[in-house]
Amino acid sequence: MPENTQIKLFEEKKVRSVWNEEEQQWYFVVVDVIEILTDSKNPTDYIKKMRKRDPVLSEGWGQLVTPLGVQTAGGTQRINCANVKSLLRIIQSIPSPKAEPFKQWLAQVGYERMQEIENPELAQKRMKEIYEKKGYPKDWIDKRLRGIAIRQNLTDEWKERGITKEKDFAILTAEISKATFGLTPSEYKNVKGLTKKNQNLRDHMTDLELIFTMLGERVTTEISQQEKPEDFEGNKDVARRGGNVAGVARKETEKELGHSVISSENFLNLDEKSNGTLPENNLPE
Repeated sequence: MPENTQIKLFEEKKVRSVWNEEEQQWYFVVVDVIEILTDSKNPTDYIKKMRKRDPVLSEGWGQLVTPLGVQTAGGTQRINCANVKSLLRIIQSIPSPKAEPFKQWLAQVGYERMQEIENPELAQKRMKEIYEKKGYPKDWIDKRLRGIAIRQNLTDEWKERGITKEKDFAILTAEISKATFGLTPSEYKNVKGLTKKNQNLRDHMTDLELIFTMLGERVTTEISQQEKPEDFEGNKDVARRGGNVAGVARKETEKELGHSVISSENFLNLDEKSNGTLPENNLPE
């Protein structure tokens, strides 16, 4: 999933959400909320009827919702989302006893995020708990969380260097991956048999794969901080060089071990295996 996108659960039902970094608040997919609160088989049609009977929604819909990029089965698509304030106004037009618990749930989500902003360790703790519930081994979780922190430092550095477009982040990430493993992320997913768009490659990596991924990204960050590339091509060069450091280390490791670090093993069948394989999850990269 995109870095700022998450799946949240309300009464075991999925609500897609997008974190707006500039506004420091969550946006929720409106159609997901309507489906939960109305049990409608056609929530899109329900929204149309709701707007017709409520003049405020009819006239001010464009001020209440914002089309944002959301991961779907068909890829990232722009879907109408609303922040907590706007969503509460929309919910007022739903004659449903489910509305009040949902309001409380939204308040709890917002409160937890505010806590995480004040104390980032809480965010890490909650993420760790999610991985544990899905059956991930503790030592693997520690590496994964460390990798997320290193990745965040790298993306922050890229933003400092003027990288803002999602596709440019993807290109630079691919440069590191090719230099480290000889594979782009999409090629790597094919090796592991990951066919769904929402399957996060790093959640299916082995310990060593995670370690070399971290090394490539951390070295890239260090080089970038020292050299401060001023354009995209400069950032690509730094990404290749950072990944190459990890690539050299990987090849030396493979010589010592006598086998490839790159593994086709994925973590989709935890119940069927006992060697550290993990189930699919939708946590953001």
